[in-house]
Amino acid sequence: MTAPSRVPLIRTADEQAEEDAFLALYGAWEPMDPPTFAREMEGFDRPWWVVGGWAIEAATGYRREHEDTDVSILACDVPAFVEFMTGRWHVWNNVGGVLHPLGDRWPTVDEPASQLWLRAHAAAPWVVDIPLTPDVDGRWTNKLLPDHVDEVENVTWVGDDGVRYLRPEIVLIYKARLRRTKDEPDFEATLPTLTAERRAWLRTSLEALVPDHHWLERL
Repeated sequence: MTAPSRVPLIRTADEQAEEDAFLALYGAWEPMDPPTFAREMEGFDRPWWVVGGWAIEAATGYRREHEDTDVSILACDVPAFVEFMTGRWHVWNNVGGVLHPLGDRWPTVDEPASQLWLRAHAAAPWVVDIPLTPDVDGRWTNKLLPDHVDEVENVTWVGDDGVRYLRPEIVLIYKARLRRTKDEPDFEATLPTLTAERRAWLRTSLEALVPDHHWLERL
């Protein structure tokens, strides 16, 4: 059976201009989907999980276009990740738009809330964006809500594809602060899937982070 087609991303003119400028500066992306990246991660013995739009899709079934694939690991596991990828992928650290490669000279990151980007070589497209998760003694932390510290297993879930995903209500609080057009369908798809407890958590979190957000009217 043929899978249903994906809904195209909706961007405003300003959002499209920002996307075009980003690609012109940093180069092309050809992101792996989560199952493909999972094959690249076989044998990696530290936790990793998918975030962003792909996590919303896994939780809701809402299929839309994805311009990238966002995966996270704990910041304390960066050296193990770099070693694991050596010889297959070049790992770059993105700190506020400034890139440098990780390896023997830079085995880990100075900023635990920064990002990693992967590509095969200098002329190849980027394949995955890894926004790092700062940890407290190996435990997951919420970059927006400092008091939210938990075990990775409690803030993620494993889909039928065997891939671990961030819970959708947590994904939404990261999206909410950006106020992007493309995130509105993700919210609409997620809302009916949330239990009363998780809906209440989302409302409380939004009130703390973005108290004027229009999503609060729906919660």
